[in-house]
Amino acid sequence: MNKAITDGLVLMPPPFAAGLNLWSREDGLAGQGSYAAQPNAAFVPADQDFGGAMELQKTQATQKLRCFQQIPMQPGLYLQVTVRVKAISGAFPAVRIAGYAARSNGSNVPGVVQVGPSVQLSQYGQVVELRAIIGAGARGGVTMAWGVSAVYGHLGLDLTGPTGGVVRIDDIEVEDVTGIYLRDIFDAVDVRDYGAVGNGVADDTAAFDAADAAAQGRTITVPAGTYLIAGNLTIENPIRFQGTVIQPDSVRLALTRNYDLDTYTSAFGSELLGFRKALQALFYFTDHVALDLSDRRVDLVAPLDVAAICGLTTFAQRRFLTNGQLNAVAGPAWNTGVVTAVASYSPASPLRLSGVTNISTIEIGARVSGTGVGREVYVTAKNVGAGTVDISQPLWGGAGTRTYTFSRYRYLLDFSGFDDLSRFEIDRMDLNCNGIASGIMLPRVGLAIRVAESVFNRPKDRGITSIGSGCQGLMVDDCQFWSNEQATLAQDRTTIAMNVNANDVKVRSNRIVRFAHFAVVGGGGHMFIGNHFFQGDNASVGVRRAGLVLAQTNPRTTFTGNYVDNCWIEWSNEYDADPDFTSGFSFGGLSVVANHFFASDVAPWFRWIVIAPKGSGQFVHGLSVSDNSFRTLNGTIDRAEGVDTTNGTLDYGRFRNVIFGANAFNGVAQLAMSPLTIEHTQNTAADTWVVDSAPFMPFGARARNTQSIVAEGAITNSSNVAQFAMPYVLNEQGAGQGQVQLRWPSPVRGRVLATIRCDNPT
Repeated sequence: MNKAITDGLVLMPPPFAAGLNLWSREDGLAGQGSYAAQPNAAFVPADQDFGGAMELQKTQATQKLRCFQQIPMQPGLYLQVTVRVKAISGAFPAVRIAGYAARSNGSNVPGVVQVGPSVQLSQYGQVVELRAIIGAGARGGVTMAWGVSAVYGHLGLDLTGPTGGVVRIDDIEVEDVTGIYLRDIFDAVDVRDYGAVGNGVADDTAAFDAADAAAQGRTITVPAGTYLIAGNLTIENPIRFQGTVIQPDSVRLALTRNYDLDTYTSAFGSELLGFRKALQALFYFTDHVALDLSDRRVDLVAPLDVAAICGLTTFAQRRFLTNGQLNAVAGPAWNTGVVTAVASYSPASPLRLSGVTNISTIEIGARVSGTGVGREVYVTAKNVGAGTVDISQPLWGGAGTRTYTFSRYRYLLDFSGFDDLSRFEIDRMDLNCNGIASGIMLPRVGLAIRVAESVFNRPKDRGITSIGSGCQGLMVDDCQFWSNEQATLAQDRTTIAMNVNANDVKVRSNRIVRFAHFAVVGGGGHMFIGNHFFQGDNASVGVRRAGLVLAQTNPRTTFTGNYVDNCWIEWSNEYDADPDFTSGFSFGGLSVVANHFFASDVAPWFRWIVIAPKGSGQFVHGLSVSDNSFRTLNGTIDRAEGVDTTNGTLDYGRFRNVIFGANAFNGVAQLAMSPLTIEHTQNTAADTWVVDSAPFMPFGARARNTQSIVAEGAITNSSNVAQFAMPYVLNEQGAGQGQVQLRWPSPVRGRVLATIRCDNPT
């Protein structure tokens, strides 16, 4: 490559034969003195070694010779200056190639080397040849690196040392040697050509920016070295790293054409640091919505505080993290932070603890446990001065002052530093927790975050944790959750796959294996569709635990097409600061339709649907359990549904709008059904027939409503004479109020079909 040819540049200074008036005895600037008619300078037309030459006597400490001609300089152009000299008489001077680096306004470029190595002359008549390369970048062999500010130069030489000596100088040659710096690929732009130093000390930000501006679609190359990028930098062209970049943590590098883990790893010399920097850039430029890890694994020795990495607390544009593995590596950074503190709780301030001791050591995102605390209650904020801690859910039995434990788990991806993060998606990721770390902690506030086609492998404590309303509209689709407690008995497990607090969560087509609980769910408007959660163990007649925990009374939730395997649905009001029912909604708004419920090797008391009220006065007013299959293996259970009365009871007199029907039962001793159509045969004439529906009423409910009575055949008296009178009905009869009495005008016998409900339908 020769820019003198390709770009028409005039690089050669004039020969001395053209006149010494073209040569400056200073820096070559316009108006400065020339060597024309100077007593110490002359043109020699026929030197035996040089032909035409300039003879110059040294009369100054530094005798300068510069051409007035402006020799062009530009990034990527490298010029070799060649000078041949010989001593004629007098004292021997030293000789060096030199020049004046000029900016566009003619001023000198400060701080750059403008002289080459000095050579001492030692013999008269001996021809000494000097070479020096001048260019923008400090590349190998470059004698004078002038950077990108130099637009042209006045080139020549200096004589130094003792005065009085006479030398002859051949015509000075300048040639384009850019080609020696080119590699096989000719469309590359080298950052050194634009002033990059690569010593890890000089700030190379401007050089990278200038190279990017000049690339025009060509590939930027970063040769071996360490390049300090002290300011935010966006590279718009393809880039290839052999050297590495160092940056302050708060400074961003956005590689818009090579936005992938491999390039960032090459740029920073570390897969972990490269990933952190790529993740940081994801939140700051819009050319890419996805960070693709290219099927690569990133080893994490500590949790990733995403908000701190990005330097943001709010973000609401759609972004993807996809196609790779985050792998937890053992170390102290994963240790759970545990603080014990005394605090007071009042239902009047349901989301706040006050008078908290040790508050400065309590971390945001810590799980709160203690007497009267529901499952999955977390710290969302704290005020050290006021001594208050804000929590994600009310405490159902926590009124008063008592001791609480605050446990802060450590997560591979921790978004809790975001005050508000929306539309972030994690897709096709392997979260390899290794029993060392938990998976994902969601932001305190957020909307429409999605986790899809990902694997949570052996989380130490939690898979996905919501500490506030960052789960609003959360979507968890086609994921696998593999417990770290596979060999642990069900009753001894502590890990939970996920929890939510806010509304409108969609959990679809996931597989969850052997956790303490699959999900602990607050809020409402949820859909659980097509999930398989298995929580059994290898024990005979083993203890089982809840799989799905609905933690408030009116979840407005659809539960359809799921496989509930060796666990149950537990429905409680543990997120209620006043668990005794006084007003509002009690247990309602739940549809459990077309699911497969299965259990093996369980005790007869096992149930698949359990209501666990806290306090008194709660009731069911909107529940549909239909078209489900209930089946046991290696044993029979008493029934499919039940009530846990440990902390409260149900008011069966207020049941309404309950549908429990069209289900299949196998290995279940007693069916549950409401409305229940039951056949009653009265063989002995009586004026009161007792129809016992109690065993069939779901959740031990009462026989509150008889919808119809249909006689099958004639109703006859003791003389076998048909009677055409109708009975009236007394509901809620018997010790458990699960019987219906049919009262006839006179003693009769026969058979009827009675349709009985455990509720009032409206």
